[in-house]
Amino acid sequence: MKGLLGLMLTIWLVCLPKTGHAHALDPGYLDLKQLAPGSWQVFWRIPDVNGQPMQIDAILPSSCTPAQGPQPFFDTAAWVSSWIAACNTQIAGQAVTIQGLERQRNDVLLRYQPLDATAATLRFTPETTVLNLPEDASTSSVFVSYFWLGFEHILEGLDHLLFVFALFVLVRDPWRLIGAVTAFTVAHSITLALATLGVLHVPSAPVEAVIALSIVFMALEILKHKDGEVRLSEQFPWIVCFCFGLLHGLGFAGALTEIGLPPGDIPTALVAFNLGVEAGQLVFVTSLSLGLFLWRHVIRPVPSGSDSIARSITGYAIGCVSLFWLVQRVNGF
Repeated sequence: MKGLLGLMLTIWLVCLPKTGHAHALDPGYLDLKQLAPGSWQVFWRIPDVNGQPMQIDAILPSSCTPAQGPQPFFDTAAWVSSWIAACNTQIAGQAVTIQGLERQRNDVLLRYQPLDATAATLRFTPETTVLNLPEDASTSSVFVSYFWLGFEHILEGLDHLLFVFALFVLVRDPWRLIGAVTAFTVAHSITLALATLGVLHVPSAPVEAVIALSIVFMALEILKHKDGEVRLSEQFPWIVCFCFGLLHGLGFAGALTEIGLPPGDIPTALVAFNLGVEAGQLVFVTSLSLGLFLWRHVIRPVPSGSDSIARSITGYAIGCVSLFWLVQRVNGF
């Protein structure tokens, strides 16, 4: 266990210098809204990279003029441009391309809203940079796109994963662990919905700092563990996870607000995003459990008495990483 946890935490530390923020999710967004036959309003949002627009561009079907938009401007969060495209034929079934996306790690969402058909949400990836506009759209396209966004967000959100990892180390009972993860999901679903619907308005900087502080708390609980004693956080972990889940939900909401919710399909997008986050958490916990089982029983049997040493090393490592994030975010206020 000591070797396995050490290897995993080394990976965390290696990733730190490459990310000033714990979230890697910041997708582009392209909105095509039909105003009249042959006339389309285009809104193009490009992620910011060190003060410059990411090197990607949206290219409309060849029947549209102009096929590319004007120079984007910075709106304090991303680079945006908008224009009216005249398309001399029906563009359903024609291809839209995100040029340069194959060299990035981000996704791009496309919201396609024709006058005489159901709106659709499509998702470009570095592996799929060209998509044909659907002739018969459905709500399922929104569900699939936002499910994968939620799934990828939790797996790329290092702070959220580190919290779940700390919970995995702290709580040994499988049923208590399942209950804690479920409470975490229920809580972040509540605040995610309230924040993205505009009911809650909380600045992102304090939220990110308190999220880092929640991981510091988990690290302290790991270090305070004593064999034969069950701390409150270990006996009732769902209470702790529910409280901190409310905060983490606000962090998820920040990412989802940047992406935007499709008008008319907001409930579907929220449910799909939450389910994607939950699926990502379950995959992460399952992978940890499988890796720990293989390490302890197949690869390298663990000698008795090494668990307490491994917990201490893990607790200190988690504490150092989360304190680093906390200082970063406090300095960013």
